[in-house]
Amino acid sequence: QVQVVESGGGSVQAGGSLRLSCKSSGYTVCMGWFRQAPGKEREGVAAIHRDGATTYADSVKGRFTISKDNAKNTLYLQMNSLKPEDTAMYYCAATSLPYVRDCPPLSQSNPYNLWGQGTQVTVSS
Repeated sequence: QVQVVESGGGSVQAGGSLRLSCKSSGYTVCMGWFRQAPGKEREGVAAIHRDGATTYADSVKGRFTISKDNAKNTLYLQMNSLKPEDTAMYYCAATSLPYVRDCPPLSQSNPYNLWGQGTQVTVSS
């Protein structure tokens, strides 16, 4: 059974950077990052198709970069210019559903059937 395991995260001051990693144990078509802050609903942050197409939430465009090393089955999220409102538990998610070119919209988390345990990101002002 395919699993995904996150690493990275931590605490940083506003304006700083962090990189999250997520390793998949098998083949995936789309991988993405979702986050959930206390008292808030889970939201999609970014996703990447195996063929390279990416999508970002408006709140992170220009600051976060998602990338994937298909040879290593590893997903990355480079987070720059972090803000206190980026504080949340970040989850890696993956699906092997046959999306042809683009991943599902970030508003849809149901297509993702593999989820990591989460990694905390805390940004202080």
